[in-house]
Amino acid sequence: MYSLPFPIMTADEAATLIQNGQTIGFSGFTAAGSPKAIPRALAQRAEREHLANRDYKVGVLTGASTGPSLDGALAQAEAISFRTPYQSDPVLRSQINTGKVRFTDMHLSLLPQIVRYGFLGPVHWAVVEACDITRGGGIVLTSAVGAAPTFLNEAEKILIELNANHPSSLLGMHDIFEPKDPPARAEIPIYSPSDKIGSPICIVDPSKIVGIVLTALDDESGSFCDPTPATQRIGELVADFLVSEMRAGRVPKHFLPLQSGVGDIANCVLGSVGSHPEIPNFEMYTEVLQDSVVPLLENERCKFASTCSLTLSPEKMRRVTDNINFFKRKIVMRPQEVSNHPEVVRRLGIVSMNTAIEVDLGGNVNSTHVMGRQMMNGIGGSGDFTRNAYLSIFSCPSTAKGGKISTIVPLCSHMDHSEHSVQIVVTEQGVADLRGKDPHERAHLIIDKCAHPEFKEQLREYLRLVKEGHEPQSLSLAFAMHRHFLTNGDMRKIEWEYWRAH
Repeated sequence: MYSLPFPIMTADEAATLIQNGQTIGFSGFTAAGSPKAIPRALAQRAEREHLANRDYKVGVLTGASTGPSLDGALAQAEAISFRTPYQSDPVLRSQINTGKVRFTDMHLSLLPQIVRYGFLGPVHWAVVEACDITRGGGIVLTSAVGAAPTFLNEAEKILIELNANHPSSLLGMHDIFEPKDPPARAEIPIYSPSDKIGSPICIVDPSKIVGIVLTALDDESGSFCDPTPATQRIGELVADFLVSEMRAGRVPKHFLPLQSGVGDIANCVLGSVGSHPEIPNFEMYTEVLQDSVVPLLENERCKFASTCSLTLSPEKMRRVTDNINFFKRKIVMRPQEVSNHPEVVRRLGIVSMNTAIEVDLGGNVNSTHVMGRQMMNGIGGSGDFTRNAYLSIFSCPSTAKGGKISTIVPLCSHMDHSEHSVQIVVTEQGVADLRGKDPHERAHLIIDKCAHPEFKEQLREYLRLVKEGHEPQSLSLAFAMHRHFLTNGDMRKIEWEYWRAH
């Protein structure tokens, strides 16, 4: 029986407390751990206000992306004025690209301190999902941490969704630690993925908690697509490359902790690494755990996993909660400020594995914008890990749009990760190891190893036209393949001289 000294209210009643123009910090990291009832009620309120010709929009801060009940519902209701740091909802994406929603793309490790510094203005509300609450203001989060500890500390008021579908036995799986701000900041004392340095709960001033909404809702994390021949091959190539690094003595025999991005390719890569007979049992220090990691933990191929969220399908999440005592010995969830922290990533010698939209001949990576203009999701945590990893790996299929687009291009239409951070590029065609290569060597290697056969000669012709200079680039031709696609719907059969003249 609920007997805590906080008002129980409906989601609709909670939504009436949030006023037009206010900023909300939501818990969660991906759809894991995101509130679901209050955002939907907030969206319905916005729709009513708009029908009455009254303005109603809020600023939305989250750990990363969220689910349909949060970003999806609020975007459908045109209730978002400002959004940061990362999103993946198609309606919200469209609103960002048409200028209806202001969006700031941001490294995920930086968001909490930027909130504390006040660069984003006041946080009026923290809306978080919890599986348990104490009378003294102790909050046990659910399947993610994200930036919730910072939102809870900085917010003027707090609303909590107490979700019965997440058991209170999750207590002990979280490690809540918030670094001090400069000049008082000390080192983060994590020397192994399994180290715990903080508290299992978030502790807040109980007077800030103005309401509890009782729910029983599953996370909205989707299932993954079946592997394609291309994604399966990418996974195999990454695993084979890591084995070759072990054989060469550049990766120790006991291996190194892994970080993996989110998505179908990342899921395939982890599956291939886990099934490779020459890769020893390993640990993970990452921001997201996906479905493929659960069986790896169960069979102890993955010995331990430090993460920011359990981005699992409902079926996989139930496997975790049904055997919670086992998984509490195998998993720790941390704030993104710690899971993605450059200091820890560099110290542990992380192998980072992330996905690209396009890679250019210099080794630069675009992971956010299509044709340089249209935002997809955001940089997320890929930069946090890439710039500090022992080995940084980017992968993508060599073509897109049914073969009409080459993901290997002369120059990226938008740059998120520079040649100074990207070490290894993988497509289903092969692996390009860029370490120690000059710009011309990198360009030829990327074409030879990673470009699709239909585009190899076209890209080599580009290099023949721009062979002088330290960087093999031409200002007049660098984006000719992109322009050719925008004009003709296809990057193939380009006439370089035509684009030099135009």
